[in-house]
Amino acid sequence: MSRSAQVTGGVLATIGGMALAVQGRVNGSLAESLQNGFLAALISFGSGWVLLVVAVLSRQSGRDGLRRLRDALAQRRIRWWECVGGLAGAFLVASQGIAIATIGVAVFTVAVVVGQVVSSLVVDRRGIGPGEPKPLTVTRGLGAAVGVVAVVVAVSAQFTSPDTLWLAVLPLLAGLLIGWQQAVNGLVRDAAGHAVATILVNFTTGTVALLLVNLVAARGAASFPTQWWLYLGGLLGIVGVGGAIVSVRYIGVLMLGLCGVCGQLIGAVLLDGLSGHLALPTVVGVVLTLVSVGVAALPSGRMKT
Repeated sequence: MSRSAQVTGGVLATIGGMALAVQGRVNGSLAESLQNGFLAALISFGSGWVLLVVAVLSRQSGRDGLRRLRDALAQRRIRWWECVGGLAGAFLVASQGIAIATIGVAVFTVAVVVGQVVSSLVVDRRGIGPGEPKPLTVTRGLGAAVGVVAVVVAVSAQFTSPDTLWLAVLPLLAGLLIGWQQAVNGLVRDAAGHAVATILVNFTTGTVALLLVNLVAARGAASFPTQWWLYLGGLLGIVGVGGAIVSVRYIGVLMLGLCGVCGQLIGAVLLDGLSGHLALPTVVGVVLTLVSVGVAALPSGRMKT
């Protein structure tokens, strides 16, 4: 793999991470305007789904990718539960609408990152995604531990408001699920042989799940906001998921995670800083999170398991 290809992959993964951070702010603002986080999540996923349907079905390569995936399912080369990674994305987007307005983008992102770090240890150890299982090393375990400390530090400014602190659990759980989603997305990408078709499968699953949630928990919404940028969540989600799916072939799963995390954190800190809601403990938590993923990437001896 050439150096330029690796740099390109790293840039794509970082841009994808930043897009997810911006998506969090957009979806959080939309949910606040609608006073309905589930509806905001459905609008975000649904708009992205419409764009992807047009993009995939209008091209022969996209339709061929869906057919290859269908054949892989029929031949049991891939299992059905490996095609529902979009459920994790739906949960993440719903969490954005529920929690971000209260805890801020940076705290939300730190919690998601820690979940990703922890779940990546399990996913790599079990070999759930493409490639061989990766051993649990001392540095990976240490990195996960530092990440947990980072969350505690980042949300420490809200210890005086325990009624809102619990909201950090939502993005933490979302991060745990995202690690699994990234693994199974790789399997779907291999089966379909088409990145955009893979993204469509994700968005279809997520949209259906959010539609059912809205039907079950149906409630009114405030008037729809007129700011056009509040409806860009779906497009930003496509950039985020697409950046991960495309770049993994150039830089591998580990560097994909690191670059994506860095992009999310950079975007989150900038957004909270521009809005004037960035607290010092959050900055320290972000720095510790960057340290945690860096430590987790270092080579080390295998832990005894």
